[in-house]
Amino acid sequence: MPRIRALPNVPYRVAVAAHAVPLITLPSGLWRLALAAGLPVAEDSVPHWGQGLYVVMLSVVSEALALLTLGLVRSWGEVVPVWVPVLGGRRVRPAAAVTAALAGAAGLVAVLGWAVYASVAGLGEGSIGSPAQNALLLVCYLPLIAWPPLLVYVAVAYHRRRTALAPVRV
Repeated sequence: MPRIRALPNVPYRVAVAAHAVPLITLPSGLWRLALAAGLPVAEDSVPHWGQGLYVVMLSVVSEALALLTLGLVRSWGEVVPVWVPVLGGRRVRPAAAVTAALAGAAGLVAVLGWAVYASVAGLGEGSIGSPAQNALLLVCYLPLIAWPPLLVYVAVAYHRRRTALAPVRV
């Protein structure tokens, strides 16, 4: 088995799930970067530099949010790194991390649900270009369907691991 960096008490399959999240968001981010760069991934390119900046920032932010999933299996998800201003060195409350992760998963489900509804209801153009461009878009965006369930799986495992170690208060 390949070596995956995680805390010693994290089950292997949970660590694999956490590491899969940034990888499944990568194709859609690369597609958006190609669009912003003017590559022929869609019939229409990004017409304005401001929209190009938005597309690039969307890719950066989505990948950064996906990388936060790794905090649920690594030490910086239990104690804030000392270099972080104000919070550095403090323990991460399990409820705060799990709430943020589950809220993120709920937001992703809402966005994915809207995308499916818009597609089925015929909102928008429905096609971004040629059949090859449409196929590329699907190949790049379809993996995002796995993001919410993987995030929920890792968050629940984090919660179980962190609360099982917490002392019981009477």
